[in-house]
Amino acid sequence: MTNFIFISAIAALLGVAYGILQSAKILKLPKGNETMNQISDAIKEGAEAFMTRQYKTVAAIAIAIAVILAFAMGIPSAIGFVVGAFFSAVAGFVGMNISVRANVRTAQAATKGLAPALSVAFSGGSVTGMMVAGLALLSVVGVFWYVESLSGGTPLDLKPLIALGFGGSLISVFARLGGGIYTKGADVGTDMVGKIEKGIPEDDPRNPGVIADLVGDNVGDDAGMAADLFETYVVTAVAVMLLGQLTLPNFSNALVFPLLVGASAIVTSIAGTFFVRLGKDKKIMPALYRGLIASALLSCIVFYFLTSSVMEQNGLYSTFNLYLASLIGIAVTIIMVVITEYYTSKNYSSVQHIANASNTGHGTNVIAGLAVSMKSTLAPILVISAATLLSFQLAGLYGVAIAVMAMLSLCGIVVAIDAFGPITDNAGGIAEMSNLPESVRNVTDALDAVGNTTKAVTKAYAIASAGLAALVLFASYTKELENSLSLQAQKLTFSLSDPYTLVGLLIGAALPYLFASFAMEAVGKAANAVVVEVRRQFKEIKGIMSGKEKPDYRRCVDIVTKAALHEMIVPAILPIATPILVGFLLGPSALGGFLVGIIVTGLFVGISMTTGGAAWDNAKKYIEGGHFGGKGSFAHQAAVTGDTVGDPYKDTAGPAINPMIKVANIVALLLAGFLR
Repeated sequence: MTNFIFISAIAALLGVAYGILQSAKILKLPKGNETMNQISDAIKEGAEAFMTRQYKTVAAIAIAIAVILAFAMGIPSAIGFVVGAFFSAVAGFVGMNISVRANVRTAQAATKGLAPALSVAFSGGSVTGMMVAGLALLSVVGVFWYVESLSGGTPLDLKPLIALGFGGSLISVFARLGGGIYTKGADVGTDMVGKIEKGIPEDDPRNPGVIADLVGDNVGDDAGMAADLFETYVVTAVAVMLLGQLTLPNFSNALVFPLLVGASAIVTSIAGTFFVRLGKDKKIMPALYRGLIASALLSCIVFYFLTSSVMEQNGLYSTFNLYLASLIGIAVTIIMVVITEYYTSKNYSSVQHIANASNTGHGTNVIAGLAVSMKSTLAPILVISAATLLSFQLAGLYGVAIAVMAMLSLCGIVVAIDAFGPITDNAGGIAEMSNLPESVRNVTDALDAVGNTTKAVTKAYAIASAGLAALVLFASYTKELENSLSLQAQKLTFSLSDPYTLVGLLIGAALPYLFASFAMEAVGKAANAVVVEVRRQFKEIKGIMSGKEKPDYRRCVDIVTKAALHEMIVPAILPIATPILVGFLLGPSALGGFLVGIIVTGLFVGISMTTGGAAWDNAKKYIEGGHFGGKGSFAHQAAVTGDTVGDPYKDTAGPAINPMIKVANIVALLLAGFLR
């Protein structure tokens, strides 16, 4: 087993090394003129200031939780929690750090054409992707090695690994919420005054909120997403290891198998990045998908040999069945990408339907967008359901766990495809504010439109994997509960005839709605503060509209930073406090029902919000491309309203539900041994 741990550590370090080498390569690229660099520096300064203040706020909470864990569960669990929190924060900070440097280089590359700009933006995204996968695997391998060194030949206590997942999840939920509130508060507030009231273009340098808006792309869509996928990867790996120990207690390879799956996929994901090339058709999305498909196909080959050799003598499941379960996980990834693109791309009917509805007004645009968001939930849920049943038939709960791990193992290439989105968005803003030729903005706009779809794809991928991971966590909670309550002789069930289970189910089902409402309200409050400030500057600084005087960008950045940090606290604590209260006040049956409720409604709310918001955004871009009157038309004004509604859907509330689901499940798993 030691050799397998060493191999996994080497692969994790390979992912980190790839990210470092790509970063060095990007930093050597030309950065454009002085104006472009001034704008880029302002974005970088704002993003770093927000991230520093956010992590300081979260650190105080994390330290308090670490102390509680040390007393309640021992020093090793506290160490696992701190490692998870630290590496999750590093993943987010690294993602933001390269994004704010790749943006201006992408804008400069766009002066030479679409292919160079795509290359730079994707290279920047690949840094985030491989660093997330590498750091996530490295943290799990490190804590597992630490746990093994403490065991002294006795059965391994995996609670430090569960605490590791809790640490990553805690940072993730704060990063998703804080970054999401920041980015959409700035975006909505800036657009409401600039686009709607003043009639000036997006990213116009005369708008006082434009720098805050561009900062938001990095702290929300890049840093928040990086922390999110980091903890999803960690939680999934830990859940599979835990279930492997419970299902195959006498087969040690079950513990390291998920690590090897992740290790091999890092290598195949790095290989996949070399397939991302613009073809003769000049289509951006197929260029990105080549990398994903190449990584998936290579993983399918490697997983066969890996499963055959490592799981050969498990004594319970056929190795071929386990291999098929891993293929199901990869298939879910590909199918989720296809489904999400159908609902969010400008090339398909859903987005075009919303754009067409804009011809008759703001209300019909909103109605059409809501309809698409609701409709978009069915296909992903059917895919998740089919994957769960098929993998369960192949190898029981452990088969489901392997499918989820295989799905998450591709997060390196998936995050790379996603993270290029905020880079291109920023590049477009820099091009607009620097008054670069329209041909440059055409390139960045084309990349940005695809970026909206890829961001939606990654969010759907994260939510689907979160749902499947939560099912594995729930199974682990059930088995842990059986062990702690000495119920091995009878299988623990959560029956709807039990009023405690039913009450827990209802409370859990309500939590994603309450959580999302807090997030939406937070965006509204932050946006209101930005609107007030932007209006004030337009009124008091007379030369802004004529271009004779510059707005005070720093003031808007500071306002939205304070608002985001203040508003993220209560909703972030909700998924931590609620399962504790339900578990100790209503008992283990109620907590089991609670977890089922939060998984089910969380999946629907998360998919609906992220997909619907992206469809609204691309409907606006579809009109801006010359359809239904183009920019400035009545349809465009209605589409701007729909996009304003969809922004907090897709970038704040929807994505934050993903870590919220897993935080609640991880907390329940930690509590299992204390419940009676």
